Amino acid sequence: MQPSGAGSARGGKTMLDQEFDASSLSVLRGLVLECASAAGLRDDRAIDVMLAMHELAANVIRHGTGRGRLLMQVAAGTLRCQVSDSDGAAGDQAPGRPVLDDRVMNGAPASWPVAHGHGLWLVRRTADQVQVTSSPAGSVVSVGFTLPAALA
Repeated sequence: MQPSGAGSARGGKTMLDQEFDASSLSVLRGLVLECASAAGLRDDRAIDVMLAMHELAANVIRHGTGRGRLLMQVAAGTLRCQVSDSDGAAGDQAPGRPVLDDRVMNGAPASWPVAHGHGLWLVRRTADQVQVTSSPAGSVVSVGFTLPAALA
């Protein structure tokens, strides 16, 4: 699987624009790790990005439409990642989709372990910025990781 849409996009340099489903999760992990490293993150931080994006993609597969899209861009000293159900288009929402745990959605720290929400708990612990948007049309999770050059 090759990254689709690589190049420049409004708001920053696109590192990855990739659709995914259950059959492509392992390839997606490799692409995310490669892109996070190429963006300038240390190995341990790039692994954090890969784990967070895997968790979000797995949530889309398990609780959402079963397929989604991951967009990774570098802008303003931040690696910005966005995971959405399908392509974020209206009408792709799976019926009967479970509502996410309010403790995780509202940003309150959930003590480990919790029955649900481990994925978002991990994302919130590793990322510098997290925003979750959910509507009847689907969900989008936007995550930011500050790049080392931006820390100086």
